[in-house]
This record gives sequence, structure tokens and C-alpha cells, in this order.
Amino acid sequence: MTPQAVAVRHEDRELSYAELSRRVTGLAHGLSAAGVRFGDRVAYLGPNHPAYLELLFACGLLGAVFVPLNFRLAAPEIDHALTDSGAAMLVHTPAHAGTVAALAEHPGLRLIPVAEEYERLLSTAAEPPDIPVSLDDTCLIMYTSGSTGRPKGAQLTHGNLTWNSVNVLVETDLAGDERALIAAPLFHTAALGMICLPTLLKGGTVVLHSAFDPGAALDTIERERITLMFGVPTMFAAMAAHPCWPAADLASLRTLLCGGAPVPTAIIQRYLDRGIGFAQGYGMTETSPGALLLDPARAQDKIGSAGVPSFFTDVRVVDPGGHPVPPGIRGEVIVSGPNVMRGYWRQPGETAAAVRAGWFHSGDIATVDEDGYVYLVDRLKDMIISGGENIYPAEVEEAIHAFPGVQACAVIGVPDEKWGEVGKAIVLPEPGAQVRELELLAFLRTRLAAYKVPKSVRLVSTLPTSGSGKILKPEVRKLYS
Repeated sequence: MTPQAVAVRHEDRELSYAELSRRVTGLAHGLSAAGVRFGDRVAYLGPNHPAYLELLFACGLLGAVFVPLNFRLAAPEIDHALTDSGAAMLVHTPAHAGTVAALAEHPGLRLIPVAEEYERLLSTAAEPPDIPVSLDDTCLIMYTSGSTGRPKGAQLTHGNLTWNSVNVLVETDLAGDERALIAAPLFHTAALGMICLPTLLKGGTVVLHSAFDPGAALDTIERERITLMFGVPTMFAAMAAHPCWPAADLASLRTLLCGGAPVPTAIIQRYLDRGIGFAQGYGMTETSPGALLLDPARAQDKIGSAGVPSFFTDVRVVDPGGHPVPPGIRGEVIVSGPNVMRGYWRQPGETAAAVRAGWFHSGDIATVDEDGYVYLVDRLKDMIISGGENIYPAEVEEAIHAFPGVQACAVIGVPDEKWGEVGKAIVLPEPGAQVRELELLAFLRTRLAAYKVPKSVRLVSTLPTSGSGKILKPEVRKLYS
């Protein structure tokens, strides 16, 4: 409907909707001429780049399956994804040629660098290929983080992505003039599903950053008059801790979407104090990803909540027997709806264990208040049992974030002769801030029951994070337990 409007901006390059359409159509014909057929898997290795979107849409026209790879993985981990998916083609950016060279041999895998060879794939055909593709067909395979073992490939259908986008449009009231900053990596589903696809569906502009840098993000918001951005808590904490934060012009921002982990209220408050709509949400790769969203209008009085179920999605918090829990009682989050994945690629046993009677079992623990708003407590597997008492690290981390000078933190369980297990806080201070262990522990004793207060604090200069910026608890445990 807006062929001349800018669809994608990346560095100094712009693509209008008409140009994007021509390139996607040409690429689809080129892929077909190269032997890519319906159901074949085509992988992409690289940062946020127009080629990612072109390849995603071109595969969609052919009924091929797009496989975005986490470029931060080591070669053996990428080998696993290529082998597991059975990819027929790997498109990669030049910066990752070294990683590609280190890959094991994959017979039949064609390598296409995003350079002359990629451009030669594009034909001049004007009409899209005439191939029937339904909403139930798999659009992409997105590998989960693998925090509990080797990554599993979640099959997301065209319908899953479409219904998720519709949910976002209903919930966040996106406009056709949105300018969305995408600094979170597109190889994770949140940046793709929560702002990229919905913005393009409405005819807005997506501004791609190849990597997240808090100073660059603040500068781009001001210079490009960004209206919308998605990030995980560590990204927004880093922006608020940046030296440019006090003077940054953020007046163009309408909505910030935050997810990936329970969001500390101290971080939310930093943005609310600047008059910026801050929408906390909750989802996962398997739900394309949206499941819950908090309306920015309720961000103040429901601060800390992940919100209510998305419009076309059902969410329950249940006990081990599958029965909804009363308000204030902890239970597991389960999700049902047209945005829930088709299943894990070639893993029927894992699929059957995760999706039961039409409900995806998340392994996340939450409570529900009297008004139906859901509050994420923690991952079931992250719970610490100390002297018979259950300690949810996210609750403790929330309290730590309220202490001045804390940028990020992670609480883990460590062995203890008396209690079996006790909490240990790994704390990343803000640049230039001094956080003292005894003062922090004294502060926590005024806010938490004694058994929840960590028995020790470790101050660090960095915390291990995933490609999406989420703190990697398994890596934190390896380093500090």
C-alpha cells in the first residue's frame, strides 16, 4: 500500500517497499534456479542485515524453510544446527567467512556469501513464483538457546508468525509511520516477531543495527526519531546507565517493548520517569514469541507484571495437576493458541513432552493477581532450595536492582554444608559506581526474608549473556559456583 515508503534502513542504505519486493521476488526465483524446493532448509549466518529479511521472505514465497543461526555460536554449535536442520544452503555475511571456513564438511550444503554471489542469485523476474504455501506450512526453524542441553529447533509456521503479528498490532496500537529500532538480534524470535514483522505489516520503517551498543542506540533514537524499540532488560539497563542518558533526546519514543526475563522495577521506573511508554511482555521462541503483554497505560499501577494474555492467545498458571492456581499462588505458565509452534524439528518426544493437550508447558513459574495480571517469578529449574525453603532468584534479583549503582545481577545457588544450598549474588555495577557487599546485604535484609538474602556477593566487570542479551545462568554457575 506504500510502495515508495522506506521499509528497511541499514547503515547508509535504504530499501523502499517496492525495492524490497523486487529483490525478494528476484531472490526467490534465484533460489529456485539453484535447486531450492518446497520444504528445503536455507540457513543464514550473520548480524541484522537486509539480506536476513530478503531471504526470509524469499523462502516464504517458495515454501522453503528459513533457518536463522546465532552468529555468536562456535563452529561446532553451528555445525549441529546445520546437521540437525539438514540445510541445503547457507547464506553468510563476509564477516563470518572465518567461522564458515571452520565448519565441518556438510555434503550437499551450498555456501553463498552476501556479496557478488548473493547478488547474482537475484533474477529480474517480476512475478512471484506460483507455489501454494499455507498458514500451516513451516516458515522457519529457530533454535532455542539450549540452556538445558543441545538446542532444539522450534518450527514456526506462517500462521504462527501471522497470528503473533496480529496480536502485537492489537496490543500495542502500532501506526503506519513507526520507525522501529532493531538492535536486538533477529536470530532470536523476539526482535523478529515483536517489532520487525508487525512494523513491516503496518508499512513502517525498520532501522537495523548489526549489534547493540547503548550509546549508538541512544544516538539513533535521537537522530532517526525512533518511535519503537524492543530490548531485553540488560539492554535497557545499559542505556539508562550510559553517560549520554541524562541528555539524550528520547521525545520521539512512543513505546518500548521489553521481555526475555523478568524486568526489574527499578529499570522500568527509569523510563517511566522520562515519560516513555514501557510495555513489559513475556513469551518464548515456541510461542512466536508473544504470550503476555502489559499495556503501557498500566505500567505504573501494575509495575513488574508481564501483563495479560495476548488477544488471540490463552495463558494459564497451573499447579502440577494442571488446575489454575488461586491469586498469589505460584504455578507453571502454560500457553495455547495459533501462535504456538508446530513442534520441535525431528524431535517428536520433546514435542510431546512440551505440548500436552494443546498447551505448551513453559517451565516458568508465575503468580496471578486478583485482576488477572501475571507476574513472572522464575524458571522452575533455577529455583534454589535452602533448608527446605524455596528461593526464587528473580525475586532476589529484583531487590538487588533497587540498590543504587547496580546495572545487572544474577543470583545462583551454591552448595552449603548446613543448608544444602544458599544464594550467591553476582553483581555488575554501573560504570563508575561503587557497590559494597556489606551495604548491599544490609539493604536486602530490610526487603527480604532472612533465608532469601544471599550469603555472599561477587562484584564483576561483566556477565555472560546470550546473543539476545539475556544473562546466561548456566554460564554464571560455571564461573562462580
